[in-house]
Amino acid sequence: MSGIPVLYEDNHILVVVKPVNMPTQEDDSRDPDLLNTLKAELKVRYQKPGNVYLGLVHRLDRPVGGVMVFAKTSKAASRLSEEVRTRHSDKTYAAVVHGKPMKSEDTLIHWLLKDTNQNNVHVVREGAAGAKEAILDYQTLGSSDWLSLIRIKLHTGRSHQIRVQLAAIGCPLFGDQRYGAGLNKPGQQLALWSTGLSFQHPTLKEPLQFSSLPPQQHPWSLWSELIRDLSQ
Repeated sequence: MSGIPVLYEDNHILVVVKPVNMPTQEDDSRDPDLLNTLKAELKVRYQKPGNVYLGLVHRLDRPVGGVMVFAKTSKAASRLSEEVRTRHSDKTYAAVVHGKPMKSEDTLIHWLLKDTNQNNVHVVREGAAGAKEAILDYQTLGSSDWLSLIRIKLHTGRSHQIRVQLAAIGCPLFGDQRYGAGLNKPGQQLALWSTGLSFQHPTLKEPLQFSSLPPQQHPWSLWSELIRDLSQ
């Protein structure tokens, strides 16, 4: 078995902690991905004779770890996807960035355009063809040695959104080789973690909330006590 931590499971949903550096779904690398790994585990666990259904509701970038929810039925997938689309689910993250944001807390609004050929995302002017609005709230929790720990609430789910928006205000993420190459060293792990996810259960209609904390290693270990408070 893969050892992927399961936070919650019933007949409708599966909530897990995604490992870092594992693709959410199959990509060109053909490396083991989270979606197919979980499908294989469910097939063995429940001795399913045919294909296992597991719906992808949202994604995390390959270098990012933390809480994710999957749907075990098509009805659950549809309802959870609608929650995400209408912003009725809450997603929170922790990140370590270079420097210190000018404002201790703020709402960032940018227009982002994805270059699918290069798999890069750029900040462009409002209304540019193909651009999508990206919104997040951040709060600076602590600063040390030219790095800062911040908490993020995501309002939209654009590709590379957190990484691009924070780089746009001069605070690229620690370890981000794509949007902070001038400050980061090759091989450093991206310091971005999905710490919290809350949504309404797709059939029971009850509010659910799940949390996960980043590993106690550099640079997270600079703020061990503050990070423990993130789960409160």
